[in-house]
Amino acid sequence: MDQPTLRGLLRDSGLGLRLVSGDPDALDRPLRWVHSTDLTDPTPFLADDLALLTTGSQLDGSVTASAYVAQLTARGVVGLGFGTGVQYPEVPADLVAACTESGLPLFEVPYRTPFIAVARAHAEAIAAQAYARRSWALDTQRALAVAALRRHGLAAIISELGRRLDAWVAMFDASGTLTIEHPPGGVSATTREVVAGHVAEVLTRGAETGRSIVVDEQTMQLFTLGRPRGLRGVIAIAAASLDAEARAVVTSVIAMAGLALEQTDRLVSERRRLHAQLLQSLLLDDETLAQRVLSSLPTGPVIVAVAVDALPEALEEWWERRRAERGSRSFLAVSDDGSGSTNGMVICLPEADAVLLDEAAERFGIRIGVSEATSYSAFSRAHAQALSALRRGAVAGGAGGAIRFADTAASGILSALTTDDARLIAESRLAPLRSGDADLEQSLRVWLEHDARFESAASALGIHRHTLRSRVAKAARLLGLDLSTFPARAELWALLRAASH
Repeated sequence: MDQPTLRGLLRDSGLGLRLVSGDPDALDRPLRWVHSTDLTDPTPFLADDLALLTTGSQLDGSVTASAYVAQLTARGVVGLGFGTGVQYPEVPADLVAACTESGLPLFEVPYRTPFIAVARAHAEAIAAQAYARRSWALDTQRALAVAALRRHGLAAIISELGRRLDAWVAMFDASGTLTIEHPPGGVSATTREVVAGHVAEVLTRGAETGRSIVVDEQTMQLFTLGRPRGLRGVIAIAAASLDAEARAVVTSVIAMAGLALEQTDRLVSERRRLHAQLLQSLLLDDETLAQRVLSSLPTGPVIVAVAVDALPEALEEWWERRRAERGSRSFLAVSDDGSGSTNGMVICLPEADAVLLDEAAERFGIRIGVSEATSYSAFSRAHAQALSALRRGAVAGGAGGAIRFADTAASGILSALTTDDARLIAESRLAPLRSGDADLEQSLRVWLEHDARFESAASALGIHRHTLRSRVAKAARLLGLDLSTFPARAELWALLRAASH
């Protein structure tokens, strides 16, 4: 229900008010109160959006009509009522001209109508409006409670809220994906995309909010669901503002949605425990139990992926939606076992759906290790491959992405030595070499690069072959290695590779 306006007050036939001049559009501005005074300058004592009543005694020459009206319009007065039959038999012409020029609505209050009657009529309109809003809020609360009992309670609640507010209302899940809206298509695709961007920002920040945003000159109110650092979604409402009653209704919806999501959380928690146990069974390379329990287990061959640093709720919701859109099967299990993160998630899926891993890595800015395609009888090996790819990806650095074991394996076995642990071991083993002749390490590296051939290596170093033989012999003594054997040379090469990391 709209707030009381000057137009509504003029329509009260019992008051007998008559509009004399002014901008007709100004009659629909919210009217907060009606006050009467004959002060020359009443503006210090006035509030915004007020209608002022006067008998005009101040217009006896102490102030001109134009100056008086200018004061009122500058203060935000929405209308001026002039009582005739007291000081003036009719509304003064100069006052009519001033109000016409400024656009300030001017209306006549006949002698038979006391000012207190005008103020009381407006007060009654305010009371009626407040009662109507409270009644609306109570009726809406009942309707929402009934909606919550329907089969798809959360969707019914959002739809009912949209109908009651007569506005576009949408719910975004923990991944920032639009899941429910009323009315469907109530805003343009561009607007939905921009709102989704703001929602993603709110969810990433992980703080409760009741913020307003403006999209394409349309104001949106955003309300979060859940607790900080554990947000479950955002409700967006296309409304410039919400009064106390509407905000109370929205608060109730947030509470209802929170309860619905908590019930869902309990089911999800139980499902996670089940999937974690099934994962342990799969890691024993036996898919029998998982096949009996899960109808969604993909048929082999499959690839195994391990994702870290993503909120499981957001990744699960997004993954299930994309999987359903593709009509494919997959298996997800949260695991803190060997993944290096308490938020590690193991994903088993057909090789044909590997593109989803790239999408997920890009959307959430995370790393995902991906195994080669294999049968369930080699599930544990595939899981180890995914973890290895993750570790290699962490060493290589970068913001994130799907890291495939096949790609890391193609770089050679020695590239696996480029870890901090390997570097520390290599530096310790090479310390006796480095504390001696500064040329020893470089001489050994060039010698090994030339297949331990003294002639070609010495030529590359620009020294005599006997000098190189002497350096190699000295290095062998310092390191305690018999460099005439292949295993010792291989170990030395690995040490030099790791130390250069």
